[in-house]
Amino acid sequence: QVQLVESGGGLAQPGGSLRLSCAASGGTFSSYDLGWFRQAPGKEREFVAAISRYGGSINYAGSVKGRFTISRDNAKNTVYLQMNSLKSEDTAVYYCAADPRGLALRDRTYAYWGQGTQVTVSS
Repeated sequence: QVQLVESGGGLAQPGGSLRLSCAASGGTFSSYDLGWFRQAPGKEREFVAAISRYGGSINYAGSVKGRFTISRDNAKNTVYLQMNSLKSEDTAVYYCAADPRGLALRDRTYAYWGQGTQVTVSS
């Protein structure tokens, strides 16, 4: 069983930056594909970014491509989401997710989820 704990959320101004972190425990971190998702009020959860087990493959949603960067540090059991040029529409609860099958970058299905961290972009 993998436990995921997100941190780094908060309030940012439009055009600003935040870096989210997600620390994992209880599993073999390097064997998991990792993803970030978000859910805004009244909307369904949506995919944001994903990174494969050893970082060789990365996917982004079109709405964040060029502004957000996903990365992982297998030595620290942590995945990051660097968010730049933030917009009000980026306001949401952000979740990290992990999956051991090696298929998550294709089917966006994840077995383990964190509790989420709130990101609010407002002036």
